Amino acid sequence: MALPKINHPVFNLSVPSMKREFKFRPFLVKEEKLLLMAQTSGDPKEIILSIKQVINNCVQEDLDVDLMTTFDIEYLFIKLRAKSVNNIIEINYTDPEDENRYKIEIDLNDIEIKETPGHTNKIDISKNLGMMLKYPKIDLMNSVSDVDDETQIFFDILKYSIDTIYDNDKVYKASDYTLEEIDEFIQSLNVAALKKTQDFFATMPKLHYVTTYKTQDGVEKELVLSNLNDFFTLG
Repeated sequence: MALPKINHPVFNLSVPSMKREFKFRPFLVKEEKLLLMAQTSGDPKEIILSIKQVINNCVQEDLDVDLMTTFDIEYLFIKLRAKSVNNIIEINYTDPEDENRYKIEIDLNDIEIKETPGHTNKIDISKNLGMMLKYPKIDLMNSVSDVDDETQIFFDILKYSIDTIYDNDKVYKASDYTLEEIDEFIQSLNVAALKKTQDFFATMPKLHYVTTYKTQDGVEKELVLSNLNDFFTLG
């Protein structure tokens, strides 16, 4: 006789960059095992792969996880964690001034995506020339994690984040050109245009949670959390 099957609830979660809801189930023991194995390995790339696999396992509709942005992945994982385990977590935060560690309780249900007013992916280079940027995927961020030079990391990410280049006559798809050609184009940008690309990445949507804590001296301080590592190491 076969063992009984366990039914699991289904709930809706919004994919921020798509502004569309998809159906998910909670992650189960098999997904928790994936996360724990990745955590044990200590390899950031393995951790990212396990997070993607968990999201892919839990989504109940056709959703290509590889097409999602970094903030999509982070947001969905946090919301899945809240639904699957517990929405309340406790983090240990070291105050940079007194160097003491403080335990801070966080409700994962209150974490949202912050969108900066005026943020745009349209980069005007000159009167008749411009380009459209796209948000980097988490695999790209993972692939540059081994690079120590922050300047090189920025240019590597920018190279893969150009979607189209346009002038008065035509729209050029970046995917139709080699990385060497795209890199040459980037190197020819004026400084003002380069600054606009930096603003694009600095103001792109990100996780956002604001809380306060009191130091041992009774001073109340504000703490802003904005990426997955701020909230927890898996588990």
